[in-house]
Amino acid sequence: MQKILVTGSAGYIGSHTCLVLLQAGYAVVGLDNLSNSVAHSLQRVQQLTGKSMDFVIGDVRDEICLTRLFAEHKIDAVIHFAGLKAVGESVRQPLSYYDNNVLGTLKLLAAMQIANVKRLIFSSSATVYAAAGRPRFFESSPLGPSSPYGWSKLHAEQMLLDLATSDAAWKIALLRYFNPVGAHESGWIGEDPNGVPNNLMPFITQVAVGKLTELAVYGGDYPTPDGTGIRDYIHVMDLAEGHLAALAAIETLQQGATAINLGSGQGSSVLEVVSAFEAASGKTIAYKIAPRRAGDISDYFADAELAATLLHWRTKRSLADMCSDAWRWQRQNPQGFMV
Repeated sequence: MQKILVTGSAGYIGSHTCLVLLQAGYAVVGLDNLSNSVAHSLQRVQQLTGKSMDFVIGDVRDEICLTRLFAEHKIDAVIHFAGLKAVGESVRQPLSYYDNNVLGTLKLLAAMQIANVKRLIFSSSATVYAAAGRPRFFESSPLGPSSPYGWSKLHAEQMLLDLATSDAAWKIALLRYFNPVGAHESGWIGEDPNGVPNNLMPFITQVAVGKLTELAVYGGDYPTPDGTGIRDYIHVMDLAEGHLAALAAIETLQQGATAINLGSGQGSSVLEVVSAFEAASGKTIAYKIAPRRAGDISDYFADAELAATLLHWRTKRSLADMCSDAWRWQRQNPQGFMV
């Protein structure tokens, strides 16, 4: 049984990935500093799967913590989620993003090198791409982030590329996510952000349960059919299964570090998502058009053919599934993981 270290394990994507790993028969060690998550999410993961996992409260920037963790567990591979992830916040707090996302990755890689663990699935982002040009992004598309968040991911990617070039023993998948939404179909785990959400779907669901009064739609004058931003939304369970596929395929990757898009391959506007959620929930979502946020671009979506070729993975779930599952999670947990 392979043992996988999952950093940022208690977070939104991390918890769903821990679930699919346990279901697939992997042993899992979670690491999270709980700065934007709660350990209760992993308790629910274990209840859903009927399997246990180890969990360490700690930070990837803490060298002592990492040294102890790798000494106590024979880790076969790492899935690295830990980091900050909000575009707008990164514009306001760039140093925090470079500290968490770049320095944190550097510290983790150093600990992995010492422990001779050289299999890594890295949580990257579509924000590494340049905004200019076609909205469909290929892995070969020009790079040029428009926010400190995107730059922090690109700097981390460059470290990983350099590392893999220096040592052929490393096998690294750079998974460039588009926009994860939804929740596990049980409604037991889902997205539970601290404070006012930075992402669209939890903002919508919190309006639906009355936790927030109205949705702020950032930008109504983009050059898109309805004036709102277009994004490639991917169900979080499809995304989690993408990590499972990457873990299975990592030995077959030709290059030491390979960038792979994880997306649905099509875009939906903010107002299209609102309409789909209203249809799934039977709720009317009040919204107002607000000024554009710094760092946002008008539209983008993935070309996901490389993931199909290399990982034998494609998305399975529709926008309607994303909305109904997100609504089930929020309806059953109006205060998130608070119990």
